[in-house]
Amino acid sequence: MRFLPHLTVATIVEDQGRFLMVEERQDGRAVLNQPAGHLEADESLIQAAHRETLEETGWTVEITGLIGLYLFTARNGTTYQRTCFAARPLDHDPHRELDDGIIAAHWMTLAQLQDTPIELRSHLVLDCIRDYLEKPHYPLDLIR
Repeated sequence: MRFLPHLTVATIVEDQGRFLMVEERQDGRAVLNQPAGHLEADESLIQAAHRETLEETGWTVEITGLIGLYLFTARNGTTYQRTCFAARPLDHDPHRELDDGIIAAHWMTLAQLQDTPIELRSHLVLDCIRDYLEKPHYPLDLIR
């Protein structure tokens, strides 16, 4: 059997200690995640991060660095490779229709995320934010 991981991107958008989060539906329940999604054909990882952030939040961002690469195996056995980026917000279109399944975008502090009654999509949500806060950000030219 071939191993076929799903390639995904996630974007940590931070502004004055608050993080741009997506409340979305997963298996019929609300969960929180970074703006994130799958890489599409003929798209770079950075292009995917821009697109997913805009589609899920209405925010245009500047991708500023690479946070890390993560492997995650979901309960159903599907493995995801997540490339996580850092970004700064540039412009918001409050009238933009968000992707299907997106409930809302929220700006939240780390403390709010740690205490939220809404379930996090996976442990990667906090792992990526902690790495963003505590570890080096790598230059984008690392990606070819």
